Amino acid sequence: MPTPPPSLRARTHDWLEPPVGHRLNWASAGLVFLVIASLVAMAVETEALRPDSLMPAGVGPWVDGFNKLVVYAFAAEYLARLWSCIEAEPYRANGLLGGRLRYALRPLALADLAAFLPELLVMWAWPHASGAWLVALRALRLFRLIKLVRYVPAFAIVGRVLKRGGAPLLAALAIAATQIYVAALVLYLIEGDIPGQEGAFGSITRALWWAVVTLTTVGYGDVYPVTFWGRFAAGLIAIAGIGIVAMPTGIIASAFAEEVRAHHEAEQEARLSALERKDIKIESELVALEEKDREIDAEIDALSKRDA
Repeated sequence: MPTPPPSLRARTHDWLEPPVGHRLNWASAGLVFLVIASLVAMAVETEALRPDSLMPAGVGPWVDGFNKLVVYAFAAEYLARLWSCIEAEPYRANGLLGGRLRYALRPLALADLAAFLPELLVMWAWPHASGAWLVALRALRLFRLIKLVRYVPAFAIVGRVLKRGGAPLLAALAIAATQIYVAALVLYLIEGDIPGQEGAFGSITRALWWAVVTLTTVGYGDVYPVTFWGRFAAGLIAIAGIGIVAMPTGIIASAFAEEVRAHHEAEQEARLSALERKDIKIESELVALEEKDREIDAEIDALSKRDA
């Protein structure tokens, strides 16, 4: 009996959720393009909205129209995902409503919702709205970057690297915070009462700015000590700042190397497992052929005896 063709919902689910490791299909490639193009449009929009804009006068309406198209496209994508999600086994077991509710509460699904819903509501309820609060609303478009996690393996690798090195990174962050506080305290004690330095080192909270830019090796030069002991302490603190930058970098590099090695080992194990399954299949076929040969030999012997 021939297998019935997959339903429209099943095909939609396969388009939107390609198997891990497969190339991008036309649907996912289009979504990646829309995400990147929408972020480029956001950058262009910030220039086109200025009264002294360097852009041609007609660019603004085109960018606004394109952004509306992206919002509706992401809304349609979200509804399609919500409709087809129950084709996956984890959500099918919860029923039509429960499965979709479970899918909608996933972090990626919430990010998909935040990528279009606030702007869609503004487009419908306040189509002619303007003001500074719209700038904050545009910042929600950054949630569109999270959509790339589904299709770009590098994002998944970075997430696993941060998870693998989470405990050492937290320890490094605690050490860095301690160094920053101690540096601010030392400069406050040395230069807090020096005339002209009250604005920079008059309190620990004020000295924290200098401590941060010094220990992170940025060094803007807007705040600096003027006494001998202040500069001596600042030199030691600046040298210690090299360790603040180097420590997390080493932790991330080590975790990244371990993750890449684990990924390669998993791929090799998968290949070996596939080869073993293939070998078992070939062996079973050989056994079946040998059995067939014995049956043929037995039939030939029987025919020879009968002819004799």
